[in-house]
Amino acid sequence: MSDAPAYVIANFIVHDKDEYRKYEKGFFPILNRHQGEFFTFDDKPVTFEGAEPREGRMVIFKFPNEDAAKSWYNDPDYQQLSEFRRAGTDLKFITMVHGLPPRD
Repeated sequence: MSDAPAYVIANFIVHDKDEYRKYEKGFFPILNRHQGEFFTFDDKPVTFEGAEPREGRMVIFKFPNEDAAKSWYNDPDYQQLSEFRRAGTDLKFITMVHGLPPRD
């Protein structure tokens, strides 16, 4: 297991606020269970370059390492809860990005 942090970035458009709120209500206890931290979100991210501008909500979470991020995503409780996100949003991506390893 690496000691480097891992970040999870999600981009989606909310089309059913009621379904998405059900997801939000159960999200943080599961995130906390896996030592995840809410970093930030933005409903109007700015794309400086690229062929396709990103629309919708951009969310970033931090985990202590890759194993914790994978454990969170694969948690059966999270996958069950994700059905509300799937019903209430058009997901573009959920991506894990590795942080820099600790320096000696």
